[in-house]
Amino acid sequence: MDAQISRRMVVRLFAALGVAGAIPLDRALAKAPQRMGPPTPFSWDILVERARVLAARPYVVPPVSAHAARDYDAAVKLTYGSAQAIAGNVRLLPASKVNATSPVRIAVVQAGQAREITDMAGLFAGGGTADASGFRVLDASGKSDWLAFQGASYFRACGSRDQYGLSARAVAIDTGLPSPEEFPNFTHFWFEQEGPGKVRIHALLDGPSVTGAFGFDCNFDDAGVIQDVTGTLFLRNDVGQLGIAAASSMFWYDQSRRPPHADWRPEIHDSDGLAIQAGNGERVWRPLDNPKSTRLHAFRADNPRGFGLLQRDQVFDHYQDDGVFYDKRPSLWVQPKGDWGPGSVYLLEMATDRETNDNIAVFWHSDRPAKAGERRDFAYRLTWTSNDPTADATARCVDSFEGPGGIPGADPIVGARKFVFDFAGASLTGLDRNSGVIAATDLPANALVSSAAYPIARGDGRWRVTLDVRTANLPRPEFRLFLKRGQSALSETVIKAIEV
Repeated sequence: MDAQISRRMVVRLFAALGVAGAIPLDRALAKAPQRMGPPTPFSWDILVERARVLAARPYVVPPVSAHAARDYDAAVKLTYGSAQAIAGNVRLLPASKVNATSPVRIAVVQAGQAREITDMAGLFAGGGTADASGFRVLDASGKSDWLAFQGASYFRACGSRDQYGLSARAVAIDTGLPSPEEFPNFTHFWFEQEGPGKVRIHALLDGPSVTGAFGFDCNFDDAGVIQDVTGTLFLRNDVGQLGIAAASSMFWYDQSRRPPHADWRPEIHDSDGLAIQAGNGERVWRPLDNPKSTRLHAFRADNPRGFGLLQRDQVFDHYQDDGVFYDKRPSLWVQPKGDWGPGSVYLLEMATDRETNDNIAVFWHSDRPAKAGERRDFAYRLTWTSNDPTADATARCVDSFEGPGGIPGADPIVGARKFVFDFAGASLTGLDRNSGVIAATDLPANALVSSAAYPIARGDGRWRVTLDVRTANLPRPEFRLFLKRGQSALSETVIKAIEV
């Protein structure tokens, strides 16, 4: 996104649309049948074969739209307001010279027959004309959208609080490597609208190193948005790092370590942590960080049960943002289907000094090298929700803080930092200071100055862990901890990164 475009303005517009008087395209066709091409057979198998044939051809750079909106204001005028629908509640998003410059081809599917829209004149807000670069799906009221695809292979959905936040993408190519990252494009879309909160979308992916067929069965209700995703990739070239079920988010700062001269708001982030449920049953929580330089982390996750970027903190007072409402940003939870095999969840963190930059990326990467000529099939479920999808009896880390080591109010311990973690969960119910609960860590003896675990005197069952750590004595720039009683783990494992 162009540096001159405010991410706050984009999100504000997405969250508060004024759309009325929409006319379904099937009704308009009776008056203008020339808008649509002839019907052609369409199915998942046909789409997969198309992707396979495309992979055998040389990659062609997508064209830049000759009818792209010239600036941000022009794109807004073509996007927000009364517009004609193309399939139930689907509306077009215009190509724009400031972000999504390449046009996409769009077809409507009925009874196994697809008809491509060949004339998009007048299909945008206010009857404007442009090339489509994507689309959005409105709710039954026609006043707010709950799903949008635009740019490369990116898409986003709202949670149960009607608010956009982080984004997903179909695939990540060499994300976080020294070599340039690739951004394959969805070039074609096919729609089947099945109701106000239900739409089936198919898409053709094309990029320098991969092609692919994707299917998205999307459902929206009061709990949020669920997308069942099916994907098939064909590799044109070897890929150093092939990321599946990728997501991008923004983390500037939270309550744990606020940078000097930061914005007046106490916290600014779309997501506050990465959660992983590995196939071996291990549960991990990794609070997000805004590092001084780019960092790429790998977390072992063979046959993962789930992973995702979460926004656990849902309290308005912690953000004080009454414009884009970070407290309402949804979490995105990935649930793999079938056997994904050995692999790792990767977390990329980049430095940022503003909220307009997505500086966080997450994806799953197989141990099996991605070689030219391969076909890869996979499926997973995406849940966009404001509820914590990891919540159960196991205690979760719900807050973390950082400051000088030592007793508050006394002289700080030279060379030590204090780390504080708050936990909540049914596994802690009824336990007290005499129950034998400890904080188990992998900190070496010469780094751990002091450790304590105890219930907080606030009456809601929360427990607090405090650690004074000599960070210079750490063997690596992170440590692990969890609550333990006897041989039983009471909480997920927190992995805390240390800035060195």
